Amino acid sequence: MKYPLDCESNFEKTYLFWLSRFIRNKITTLSNRQVKDPDRLTQILHDLSLGFNDIKELKATVKEVRNIGINSIHVYYIPLEKLYDFVYAYGAASMREIDEELLSDFLAAKTSKLSDATKKNYRIALVTFFGYIDKQSQENDGHTFRFGIELKNWGGLSGKSGQKLPSFMKKEEIQRFIQAIDDYEFSSKIAARNRLIIKTILYTGIRVSEAINIHMKDFNKDEDAYIIQVRGKGNKPRVVMIKENIIQKDLNEWNSIKCCNNNLLFCNQKGNELTQAYISSIVEKILLSVGIRKEKNGAHMLRHTFATMLYQKSKDLILVQESLGHADINTSRIYTHFDKDKLKQTTDIF
Repeated sequence: MKYPLDCESNFEKTYLFWLSRFIRNKITTLSNRQVKDPDRLTQILHDLSLGFNDIKELKATVKEVRNIGINSIHVYYIPLEKLYDFVYAYGAASMREIDEELLSDFLAAKTSKLSDATKKNYRIALVTFFGYIDKQSQENDGHTFRFGIELKNWGGLSGKSGQKLPSFMKKEEIQRFIQAIDDYEFSSKIAARNRLIIKTILYTGIRVSEAINIHMKDFNKDEDAYIIQVRGKGNKPRVVMIKENIIQKDLNEWNSIKCCNNNLLFCNQKGNELTQAYISSIVEKILLSVGIRKEKNGAHMLRHTFATMLYQKSKDLILVQESLGHADINTSRIYTHFDKDKLKQTTDIF
């Protein structure tokens, strides 16, 4: 079914109408393998088809969609939410005032400190959003207003910031953090669980989304280590290992009290899956408790730390790629920037 472009009385309502329908469309095209509550997702799809009158309500809904299991929806939503604020501040009375020049201004102003990969995501979100409207809008007289957004000539890539180096802990900070994991005062009911999941992420480099979706059948003992099968982006399986002595005490304690639905290894006190935001919040609290401050203090920083240390010790980029589950070795290549031995060679050139 098609709708007039200005289907509501003002810019705010019109934008929210189209953004709601676009998000609904993307949810139906993204991978649903990790969806945990199909009934709730069905209700959300219905709500999105009706639309929202407040951007805050839509934002809360998108957050819930992520927690349900459509993890990558934020890649599309965040740029379009920021565009809403930008155009609203611009004072647009209609979406017809949005053109390539305005979108280039938006990208230049809002992505200057972002990595090239994130800038590309912003461009893709904009092009896809307005392409969706071009296909779904039609005026009552049969005519169609087309944005025709391509942004082919946007020159924001490889700009001032270039590719940002990821935050990671140095050796001395890692030792402090590891000690802090055991020393931090969690609630007694969840202490073992929190220590176990943080150690698992740190010592294996798996993504937070992979950790919270580990099933008991994929967590198996092999001599003095545990082998963990995880599924990464694109539902690609891989295997990681962690030494028994690192986690055995916490694992025994957690197994004695846990009661998880769907045979999960980690869950909240209701038996449901933990959220990525919760894991990042406890990592940040532990870091701050021992005075470690990074540009990004969340749980994903532990993955960068693992990869950095792995490359520094092994000098094996293929091993880093396989351990992290990167489809392209160029994604892993960023960790070569932290090779001090090679950098020291440059100090002796003259």
